[in-house]
This record gives sequence, structure tokens and C-alpha cells, in this order.
Amino acid sequence: MFGMGMPEILLILAIALIVLGPKKLPEIAKSLGRGIAEFKKATSDFKQSMEVDNDFKEAKETLHGLKTDVEQSVRDTMAQGAATVDDEEVDDAAPEKVAQPDSEKDGEKSPQESADDESKQQAEEKAKQEEPSSNA
Repeated sequence: MFGMGMPEILLILAIALIVLGPKKLPEIAKSLGRGIAEFKKATSDFKQSMEVDNDFKEAKETLHGLKTDVEQSVRDTMAQGAATVDDEEVDDAAPEKVAQPDSEKDGEKSPQESADDESKQQAEEKAKQEEPSSNA
């Protein structure tokens, strides 16, 4: 202990016996023993708390890693979903363009074209009605 051998310890005890006296030496030794025991207990408690802190630190790092993985996974999934939605919008737009020529082939007209045709027909009818009266 502290690099002291048995002769050094005996010398210290002899000096303490002479200085303190035979009545005080047992009380001081008892107090010293209790102090050392409390010191050992405090150091063991400190070691245990450090181990618990390390365990919590490891658990925290693990959870942080999981959180990072989940966030990255969600970002990737959202990016794929956005790309899929963009692809679907492009695909949805393409059939409409294809459908318009098909409807024109079938003879169907848009509402605007139908209104324009009706206006032309009415104008032609008026012109026909005015022609015979102007010729007569």
C-alpha cells in the first residue's frame, strides 16, 4: 500500500502511539477505519453510476442511430413516392392527349366547337331567309 512495507508502517504506528497516547489511538484508528470504509463505498457507488451512465450513453447512441436510419428511410420513401406521383401525372396527361384525337375521329365535338357550329348554322339560315326576299 502506497509503496510502504511492514517496517515503515510499524514506524508510523509507533510514532502515532507516542504522539497520541494509548487512550486516543484506538478511537482514531476506529475513525480512520470508518473513513476508509466510507471512501471505498463512495468510490464503488461512483463506479456503478459511471457504468450506468455508460449504459445509458450506449442506449442513447443506439436510439440516435435508429432515429437517423428511420428518418433516412422516410425521406427515401417520400422521394420515391413523389417520383411515382410525378410519373403518374405524366402518364395521366398522355392519355388525355391521345383521347382527344380519338374523340374527334368518333365525330364527337367539344362544347366550344358545338357552339361555334350552331352559330354558323344560324347565320347561314338568316342569310338564306334574306336572299329570297331580296331577289323578289
